[in-house]
Amino acid sequence: MRGQLQWQIATVKAIRPETPEVKTLTLSLPAWVAHRPGQHYDIRLTAPDGYSAQRSYSVASEPERTGEIDITIERIADGEVSTFLADTVRAGDRFEVRGPIGGYFVWDRSIGGPLLLVAGGSGVVPLMAMLRHRDAAGLTNPARLLYSARSFDQVIYADELAKLAQKDGVTVSYTLTRNQPQGWKGYTRRIDDAMLKEVSAPLGADALAYICGPTSLVEVAADGLERVGLPAEHIRTERFGPSGP
Repeated sequence: MRGQLQWQIATVKAIRPETPEVKTLTLSLPAWVAHRPGQHYDIRLTAPDGYSAQRSYSVASEPERTGEIDITIERIADGEVSTFLADTVRAGDRFEVRGPIGGYFVWDRSIGGPLLLVAGGSGVVPLMAMLRHRDAAGLTNPARLLYSARSFDQVIYADELAKLAQKDGVTVSYTLTRNQPQGWKGYTRRIDDAMLKEVSAPLGADALAYICGPTSLVEVAADGLERVGLPAEHIRTERFGPSGP
């Protein structure tokens, strides 16, 4: 474990736009170790004058990919790290990373069971690692994702999620809280108990729930799942700041 937490120099291998404000960076790691879906890496940027800034980013990729990881960056207007990663970094650039870190908000084949995922905005990133792992490992446990975004053009991984939703056992539901495309047939409101009950019911009370997003969404979803019958010990949460749907 100590070796995993040493800083190493990652090289940016590729950059892929996800939405107007979100990009995925593929990082090549000289001391790669397999992560568990839900874990994160610390990124440290150091200026020539010695000033450094550090932030944590969830791993978006599945552990079956060796030698590299994906991190997905949402550009925050006043974020000194996210703006640099989104606006300045190019393929071939290098910076320090440390990880994988975290042991609570994780899911992999060793845990198994019906899987309920609830995401708000960029909170989908660690949950996507779980879905990608499920697919890469050939797992068949049922999995359902409820994803809240302001509009469909802010849905991260939209194309890949559509493909995953065509596979056996995976269901993806969206709620678009501000703007919906013409003919939209999904949810159009903030997450509430009725929505949680409808999405989670097919999985039963044995489901494990992972909720990630802004604090307000996480609290509403966690409390709501308990009210509709999911035991508290089956609910794991991870939250970030106030931005989001």
